[in-house]
Amino acid sequence: MNQTKSCKRSEDFQVYQHQVYAVVYSVILVPGLLGNVLALWVFKVYVKETKKAVVFMMNLAVADLLQVLSLPLRIYYYLNNTWPFGQFLCMICFYLKYVNMYASIFFLVCVSVRRCELIMRPLRCNSSKRKGDWLVCALGWLLVCLCCLPFPLLRNPGSGPDSNSTSMCFSELPMRAISVPAVWALLVLAELLGFIIPLILVLGCTCLTAGSLRESAAGAIPDHGEKQRALRMVLSCALVFLVCFAPYHVTMPLDFLVKAKALSSCALRDLIFRCHPVTLCLASLNCSLDPLMYYFTTDEFWRRLSKPEIPESMSLSRRLSCITGGEDTEED
Repeated sequence: MNQTKSCKRSEDFQVYQHQVYAVVYSVILVPGLLGNVLALWVFKVYVKETKKAVVFMMNLAVADLLQVLSLPLRIYYYLNNTWPFGQFLCMICFYLKYVNMYASIFFLVCVSVRRCELIMRPLRCNSSKRKGDWLVCALGWLLVCLCCLPFPLLRNPGSGPDSNSTSMCFSELPMRAISVPAVWALLVLAELLGFIIPLILVLGCTCLTAGSLRESAAGAIPDHGEKQRALRMVLSCALVFLVCFAPYHVTMPLDFLVKAKALSSCALRDLIFRCHPVTLCLASLNCSLDPLMYYFTTDEFWRRLSKPEIPESMSLSRRLSCITGGEDTEED
């Protein structure tokens, strides 16, 4: 009993967490909103003109934008310490947070793989693959939505120990009773599918793309400028992974074990409660970093922003594409 009391979270922890979330979400709201709206505007113009992962970047921008649009409700909750919008909307926002985060991870992997593939095997990547890209995106959204269902299903809204539990939301929702083996099984699956395998793919694409700069394989793109642009893209994806998602996936399983009452060390519990909000904010930061990645690694952004009146250049690009048998005349 004494150990249980000593491990109870004080009000200071809740105040600290709410302040961290409110400040960080307020900071990333406007840049994330403007950056991803701008990204969709640019990609909408170029989606039919290039085969260089624009379809995946459009879906990545949609995932980031959906995450940004949920931030005002989160900011309201963390500033006012209450949720007046009903438990259903709370669970929807809680669920969509993870859907959008893991959708971002999925599409970052797709962007990296496609850019690497275009460098290593350009002859196999033609315009007909664009329809296949849309199918991959649809299957990716479906897979992410299904895999993220345990996050809301393991919460039990309205059953907390205090009378104000119905005004709680997000990470403060009480957990359903679950056995320790089931907890470990879920954590292993979440870490493997949601982080470790995607990270290996992104790092592998980075190494392959970097290696292509030192060799001239048969059929490979001889233009080192093109390879360097591709390398910048996959390096940016890897950087977003390491900065935003790696810290979160270190503390996420620990936080889950604490909430499932599978950890008994009070000092470790307190440390996790301090660190996890910071890593969750870093994971949310990707919705503002991704537009910067587009801007500094894709020529489409530079051309579109520096020369808004581009219909003539687009029509010329289409004519050149027909003359050259469908090869892209745009560069990333």
